[in-house]
Amino acid sequence: MARHKALGARVWAALAAVYVIWGSTYLGMDVAVETVPPALMLGVRFLVAGALLYAWARRRTDERPTARHWASAAVIGALLLTVGTGGVAWAVERVDTGLVALIVGSVPLWLALLDRVFYGARLSSLAVAGLAVGFVGIALLAGPGGGGWPALVPVFGSLAWAAGSLWSRAAPQVRAPLLAAAMQMIAGGALLMVISAATGELADVHAPSARSAAALVYLVLAGSFVGYTSYIWLLGVAPTALVGTYAYVNPVVAVVLGALFLGERLTVLTAVAGFVVVASVALIVSAKPVAAPARAAAMPARAK
Repeated sequence: MARHKALGARVWAALAAVYVIWGSTYLGMDVAVETVPPALMLGVRFLVAGALLYAWARRRTDERPTARHWASAAVIGALLLTVGTGGVAWAVERVDTGLVALIVGSVPLWLALLDRVFYGARLSSLAVAGLAVGFVGIALLAGPGGGGWPALVPVFGSLAWAAGSLWSRAAPQVRAPLLAAAMQMIAGGALLMVISAATGELADVHAPSARSAAALVYLVLAGSFVGYTSYIWLLGVAPTALVGTYAYVNPVVAVVLGALFLGERLTVLTAVAGFVVVASVALIVSAKPVAAPARAAAMPARAK
């Protein structure tokens, strides 16, 4: 009984970290990219955080990652970090951080849809209604009256994040969640550095401002070291629906911080569309699960 209570406390502590810290990373990225190009900023962020976490995690386990484990980490890191978070970093230079956060809040919609299409999960009528309503909200946010075409980038990034999150459940990874998270950050960060070099960012690098440097340090320590590892750990111990609740807390935090520190104004259309997306996520998360078909009920176990 005590063990279950302890696990419950750890789950809620990790959720609180994901709720608040990830909500603040939109502001952090907006400040960081003022003087540091987005791909380079994220590459440094994830490589540093990943290396620190890898060194710490290896001291706590005798596992030795294989080439197969690193291949899985590269795929997950590419989907979640390179495409998912990379899309956010690119978008905050062009779209208000609050609007980007509202779009990223659609991740549970993609999770539910992909879980149904590829893993045979059955959706209740309430969840189907949530999906329909949610995608209308996304269309409004990314439409001409919202963020316009630049907002489509975080939409695609949200889809990639959901795909990577679901695939990670059955991917051949190391057993230690923190070691797996470190490997994903290293792989995703390395790919971002390649993208930075290929797009000419490295040629335009200048000394970052104190604001950008401080924001980058915050993103490394809080956003990646604490927030991302908490998320990866939660995926392994908590229901997907519960983990997905971060998606309707983060936008609220991001919108408030954007208004307070960046002077962002929330338009009526964005507010209505954002409410629609958050409400649809709430419908999906609160919907009672429907038993999956027998052929799809069993998920492959994570490789040892």
